Amino acid sequence: MKIRLVLISALAALAALVAAGCGSSSSADSGSDPAALAPPTSPLYVEATLQPEGELKTNVDALAEQIAGVDDLGGLIIEELESSASDDGEELDFAKEVEPWLGEQAGMFFQKYDGEDFHGYGVAIQSTDTEATQAFIDDQTATSEDPVEEGSYEGVDFKIESDDGTTVGVIGDFLAFAEDEGQFKQMVDASSDESLADAEDFSKTFDAASDGSFADVFVDIGALIAQSGGTIDPEAKQFLDSAGIDPNEATAVASLIPGSNQIEIEVSSDFGSGNPPTGDASQLLASLPADSVAAIATTDFGKRIGEAVDTIDEEGISGEIPPNKFKSTLKEAGIDLDKIAGSIGDLGVFATGSNESDVAGAAVLATNDAQEAQNTVANVGTLLRAAGTSGVTAVSGNLSGFSVRSEDLGPKPLVVAAKGERIAIAYGLPAATQALAAPSGQTLGDDSTYKEAVSALGTTPISGFVDGPAALDLASALIPADEQADFNEAKPYLSKIEYLAIGGGSADGLATAKLIAGLRK
Repeated sequence: MKIRLVLISALAALAALVAAGCGSSSSADSGSDPAALAPPTSPLYVEATLQPEGELKTNVDALAEQIAGVDDLGGLIIEELESSASDDGEELDFAKEVEPWLGEQAGMFFQKYDGEDFHGYGVAIQSTDTEATQAFIDDQTATSEDPVEEGSYEGVDFKIESDDGTTVGVIGDFLAFAEDEGQFKQMVDASSDESLADAEDFSKTFDAASDGSFADVFVDIGALIAQSGGTIDPEAKQFLDSAGIDPNEATAVASLIPGSNQIEIEVSSDFGSGNPPTGDASQLLASLPADSVAAIATTDFGKRIGEAVDTIDEEGISGEIPPNKFKSTLKEAGIDLDKIAGSIGDLGVFATGSNESDVAGAAVLATNDAQEAQNTVANVGTLLRAAGTSGVTAVSGNLSGFSVRSEDLGPKPLVVAAKGERIAIAYGLPAATQALAAPSGQTLGDDSTYKEAVSALGTTPISGFVDGPAALDLASALIPADEQADFNEAKPYLSKIEYLAIGGGSADGLATAKLIAGLRK
């Protein structure tokens, strides 16, 4: 058997047992930690605990049955693995050849990212019997039809597949294999010297991985940025800076946690600024229209606007406005940007509709009081007219504001209007009216599915909501015909989603977030 097939076998064995259920690795000591074989600069690392047991196994089995109609997911994967090996002219008896030595933990790292793809992988699978593991490798390579090169490094023996360089061996208590010989040797070095497990940024973030997880994924965001060229779009950087995020120093860990009727992803992030975002915009989110297909809300949006304006003022606009003149120039024209930003609080955004003809949506800004809301809209209108924007007309009726029409916007105008303590920036007058009617009209807070989503998040404040069936209907109507085939393959599984709930907060100096997919009963 080729080493490649050994690699596939080991990966499939990992997948099989992970699919059957696993726990978090955050409590493991570094001596048995697969991360101890990963080079310290690895920007992406995935870890799973392989032995299924208790509630976690029950939950995974329940999800497999509910989503795919499979009552033994791990058994099915092992059966497919053995069948695939047989089709390739090889025989694999998982229960006899792999299961007796397979340990509790496994990890996989990638060391390089070129902006599109990851390279330089290595995998470490814990072994309870390294002699049996070595015998497994020897037995597989002894029957290989292609030449297998043997080597040794720092007392560790390994085997190299001739056609693609895949390298496999036993390092300490682990079956280890890597993309090539050089990568394997780096795993050997990591096992006896500095490794990812020893890196402070990794430890701080990965220790926050959730207990009872299906798998944990660590990402060094700063390293990925540096490896892909080290540049960030200026506008994106400005937004991140205003949110207190230093992307060059940021790290994150995501944990996948199965429930009996939901799938949860928990994320903990070190934003590098030492000041994780805080706040609760759930009250604004709950006040958005009840028929929203999707809705999100964020806190302190006015503060972020103010910080962005300060940055623009400090740097100026090349060829138009010199540094430190942006705010003063507009103030002379009667537009006080500091006052506008100071009057704005939270931001909410929602979308409605079931097809291309009736899709609509709006951004809703909460302000300090009704007069401030009207003044802000009036100032924005003045700014657009002063800039010579065409198609700007006043909105009549119960709303105070203006609309902008153009071919680029399509058949509906962009409406900016105020009513009470709210400002709406909407696609179409009906959406603006709907946005400004809340919370007096039917709202998400009245919807039973939304209440389920809030309950699923527990003490984490909700900041985003997607109605599963409504979103699926809208996607079905909007996806181009040439992409429908792929979409139709996924549709039976997507139809199982009742809602998506998003929430966030902070703990121990880290920003935290949850994404929960609630399944239809």
